[in-house]
Amino acid sequence: MEKEGSSHEPKIPAGGWGSLKEVSSILLEEKVPPQRAALLLKQNKPDGYACVSCAWAKPAHPHPAEFCESGAKATAWEVTSKHIGKDFFDKHTVRELERWHDHDLEAAGRITVPLRYDAASDRYLEIGWEQAFSEIGAHLRKLEPKSVVFYSSGRASLETSYMYQLLARMYGNNNLPDSSNMCHESTSVALPKSIGVGVGTVVLDDFEKTDCILFFGQNVGVNSPRMLHQLQEARKRGVPIITFNPLRERGLVSFTNPQSPLEMLSGAETPISTQYHQLKAGGDIAALMGLCKAVLEEEDAAQKRGDPPAVDTAFIAEHTQGFGPFVDKVRATTWSEIEQEAGLDRADIRDAARVYMASNAVIGVYGMGLTQHRNGVENVQMLVNLLLLRGNIGKPGAGICPVRGHSNVQGQRTVGITEKPELAPLDKLKEQYGFEPPREKGLNTIETCEGIQSGKVKALVSLGGNLVRAVPDHGKMEEAWRALPLTVQISTKLNRSHLVHGQAAYILPCLGRIEKDVQGGVEQAVSVEDSTGCMHGSKGMAEPAASTLLSEPAIVAGLAKATLAPNPKVDWDGWVADYSKIRDAIAETYPEIFHDFNARMWTPGGFRKPIAAAHREWKTPNGKANFTVPDGLTVDPDMKDRPDTLRLFTVRSDGQFNTTIYSLDDRFRGVTGDRMVIFMSKADMEARGLRDGAKVSALTATDDGVERRVDGLTVMEYPVPPGCIAGYYPECNPLLPLWHYAKESYVPAAKSIAVRIEAAH
Repeated sequence: MEKEGSSHEPKIPAGGWGSLKEVSSILLEEKVPPQRAALLLKQNKPDGYACVSCAWAKPAHPHPAEFCESGAKATAWEVTSKHIGKDFFDKHTVRELERWHDHDLEAAGRITVPLRYDAASDRYLEIGWEQAFSEIGAHLRKLEPKSVVFYSSGRASLETSYMYQLLARMYGNNNLPDSSNMCHESTSVALPKSIGVGVGTVVLDDFEKTDCILFFGQNVGVNSPRMLHQLQEARKRGVPIITFNPLRERGLVSFTNPQSPLEMLSGAETPISTQYHQLKAGGDIAALMGLCKAVLEEEDAAQKRGDPPAVDTAFIAEHTQGFGPFVDKVRATTWSEIEQEAGLDRADIRDAARVYMASNAVIGVYGMGLTQHRNGVENVQMLVNLLLLRGNIGKPGAGICPVRGHSNVQGQRTVGITEKPELAPLDKLKEQYGFEPPREKGLNTIETCEGIQSGKVKALVSLGGNLVRAVPDHGKMEEAWRALPLTVQISTKLNRSHLVHGQAAYILPCLGRIEKDVQGGVEQAVSVEDSTGCMHGSKGMAEPAASTLLSEPAIVAGLAKATLAPNPKVDWDGWVADYSKIRDAIAETYPEIFHDFNARMWTPGGFRKPIAAAHREWKTPNGKANFTVPDGLTVDPDMKDRPDTLRLFTVRSDGQFNTTIYSLDDRFRGVTGDRMVIFMSKADMEARGLRDGAKVSALTATDDGVERRVDGLTVMEYPVPPGCIAGYYPECNPLLPLWHYAKESYVPAAKSIAVRIEAAH
């Protein structure tokens, strides 16, 4: 493996033979038989099933294999031949399982029977479905509704999510936090203020029409590999792709298409980024300010020369507000301030700006590298500002493109999973179902954690996910979690949240999306929304892991019937018997989005919900797209840099998806068999007297009196910007204070944590 200097950075492309090897390995490890492996050919197809991994768009005319390495891993993980039954817990206590690695817990296989924790034996014991529902319902009926939280990961279907939000609101609260609270909530807060919608404005077709793509803080090779097809096609058309990211991620450097025999046999690689700027962690506002400053400087020069303007003056005059104050802020910001905060030279920023100004249609792509900062909302709004300068929203080939994570995380919000009552159609729900929905704001994920710590939260029901592992401040949170009177997990596989549990704890195992879901002898289908706002049908095709599993809609209905008073307007049993009736109900609640839902759900490429900003209609209070003025260039002002500290930002490996760890390897970063790693520049290693492979501890540099530390880390020399280090999520979550979150959106600020490094003794 070729190295760059003495660092561990591999110089390999995304895709290629490495990807095929990874797919083959996990299919073998999970003992997936050939007939089940063939299911991959139906993944993300109009007549198949939606991937259970990422939410990237699904084309109307898919490739022969419309799956990626990450999606194949997720499928193998779900259709594994390894199962967990009652006998598993006869052999293992919960305390013993707590010592297992996260990878080993999920690798044990699919949970096949409902389970209840038994404190006397410290084991989960099998329980019947009806008894489980009855006991959970009895618990919930005794509690004050405001003390119960209904969390959901981003994987549940539109049908299940709609039922789940109705269960919570009929129970009496809006405590509906979800995984977007920890990633793209900054998007959901920023974009409505700037352009009047909470989601991106581009579709796949825009990638065919664009003439420039900007990337900020998004690792396409790991988090959304199918997007590499659009990027490769753009590069072959000569479209420049300019990346701003602290690490050189392989998917944004080069790509070998595994579906191209010529590329695979010849070893040909498509260079992806034409410019790659390794800015400091947290340097995004400064870099974006620099790009805007370069554009405005050229605008001034163009006026003096009598040349065409560098900004889209007609668009700005007709469609925007706030341009003047924004320009004043940009002009008042000096290049030295920008260079200091961004960690980039002005010449490099100007080079990027020149390409931007030479392009007529530009897409701005971003991920959690923008959203997971104290000023994450401003990060997103600054990217909008840059696009607005040249009218790059609301025209073909242009727009803003937040790349969402889990497969239906955006769709859950569309059908009511939100703690914010103003975002849910409460009056319509009242009319439709004859109850008075709660109007008080619910708890988001951070507020849920605060409530668990204070004791105000008494019960947590989780529709998927591994929340105890995903949240910040593990050291403080796990102790508080164990004091919860009740935890209920709707799951497919064993994870940490089953082991760090409440006093009464239940695991309710569900069918996976890839599995056939038969109700009353009829195979059912579900639906999801992708990152571009398009809805797709999804039909399970694998035989279920066990006949004892229930579907997610059936489990939600079972909980609802055991907990709520009967309501003649809500036919829970009828919905479970026929999912098309759930879709009819969704269409009644949201007619603008879901009219003719059942007729349209199999549309190739999906049917798109209305996104006004894509047509230059601005559903903001003033009816305009708004330039916003950032408070300053420092993206994480609550964590000051000190002489002895480094900025830690957390990353995912190519062997994981969110908290799911498929393997301990990360071939894109040269890591094998370990995740307790800190990536550090040679200069920062030398300044601390550290050598490659040294064992260290990381300690959060805060003044709140709480020691947060992670021991047993190995330093790896890696090309990281000076003053910054990287470590894996969720292993580094104990270093992230619960109070270090984005203003307004409450997203944990995991991309800039002030830490000190101590050599192990």
